[in-house]
Amino acid sequence: MTIYPKLIHDALSTVRYPGNGKSVMENEMLEDDLRIDGMKVSFSLIFEKDTDPFKKSVVKAAETAIKTFVHPDVEVTIGTKAKTALPPEPDKLLPGVKNIIAVSSGKGGVGKSTVTANLAIGLAKLGFRVGLLDTDIFGPSMPKMFGVEEERPYADTVDGRDLIVPVEKYGVKLLSIGFFVDPDQATLWRGGMASNALKQLITDAKWGELDYFILDTPPGTSDIHLTLIQTLGITGTIIVSTPQQVALADARKGINMYMNEKVNVPILGLVENMAWFTPQELPDNKYFIFGKDGAKKLAEELNVPLLAQIPLIQSVCETGDKGEPAVLNPASPEGMAFMSLASKVVTQVDKRNAEMAPTQRVEVSEK
Repeated sequence: MTIYPKLIHDALSTVRYPGNGKSVMENEMLEDDLRIDGMKVSFSLIFEKDTDPFKKSVVKAAETAIKTFVHPDVEVTIGTKAKTALPPEPDKLLPGVKNIIAVSSGKGGVGKSTVTANLAIGLAKLGFRVGLLDTDIFGPSMPKMFGVEEERPYADTVDGRDLIVPVEKYGVKLLSIGFFVDPDQATLWRGGMASNALKQLITDAKWGELDYFILDTPPGTSDIHLTLIQTLGITGTIIVSTPQQVALADARKGINMYMNEKVNVPILGLVENMAWFTPQELPDNKYFIFGKDGAKKLAEELNVPLLAQIPLIQSVCETGDKGEPAVLNPASPEGMAFMSLASKVVTQVDKRNAEMAPTQRVEVSEK
């Protein structure tokens, strides 16, 4: 078989750059150094910044496209125009971070991201240094919740490496894939592309010294969760659920994932969100529209702490949509609930660190 440049060009035309949805060829990312030697192909791709979070994913997708559309036996070598700095050793990825907390839920729609945003700000209000990574690659919501949708992180050079500088607001350092993609474009990636982009937001960012690094994870169990536990030693996880039985069934699956002997991430506790409905004009009234004490009973059954019962109040949704989370008003019932949650998380993390050894990253051996 003879390989022509057009075959390579056509294959690369199928590879989309996630930042704007256009193909590698449409973005003119192919450097003028294409070399073809029998079944060996080499070329470089041009990226605007060293810290482009999609660099590794796009390179992998380009290699796959050539093997798929040209020939599976093609030997592909792809370079990048930007100089690539070597990442630090795995156990030193975040040397300045004391505690890494994953906030998870068995299913969507239980208010996990709302709880995460308020928890992070609550910890910052208690005087801690806090970072928050929105790991929901396909549905990032933190930029909106923090009112920073228009922000675009820049790069800073640290020890010869160009690192992404997180956006800071309400005392929290924040990064999300939402800062790097067109909000009007659907994010259509295979699992490997999403995982590689997530790793870059962890390893190629200037997180600095943090007391708490909060991970807002996608609902359910997925490749993203596997990437996190393989990349970081997570101090513990918080499970968010509503009281209703279908949500609790899914929460149980999430708990089982973290408690699996191969994963072994401690459960810091459960948060029962939307525990009851309280009308703002009747703050003393409680209506248990999703059931009563479901997460509380699950916590008792599994012998894990119940960290908070958060009421369903209209202002929680409204303040989140405005980019002004409820915890910013600590005198309100919902604000007090979130501040109480932050305090209990601190207590539980201290207890966990005193009684248990640090969590190890999950090692995966390939045969």
